[in-house]
Amino acid sequence: VQLVESGGGLVQPGGSLRLSCAASVFTFSSYAMSWYRQALGKERDLVATILKAGGTTNYADSVKGRFTISRDNAKNTVYLQMNSLKPEDTAVYYCYVRILWSTYWGQGTQVTVSS
Repeated sequence: VQLVESGGGLVQPGGSLRLSCAASVFTFSSYAMSWYRQALGKERDLVATILKAGGTTNYADSVKGRFTISRDNAKNTVYLQMNSLKPEDTAVYYCYVRILWSTYWGQGTQVTVSS
């Protein structure tokens, strides 16, 4: 299983970014997908999760109303649309999937929110 994130970068406060995670999973549509983030010197925290059918999503309180997780099962890709970005959103963002008893992480993509 491989997860490859893209779309990170430097953005000003109030700006937007869309992260993508391409998954090499044979039955991608069968698994819930999540985004986590880890700021420098802090623990890795759950940001958002989308269930396999795509109809149910959950968000950390800190991003509710600003971030949207979605998935395209035909492309084996999960997205994180981030709007109204704040400096405190600065972190490395990771894609995550749990398949049976194993967990998989992408390499991460850096998001920096700064003026």
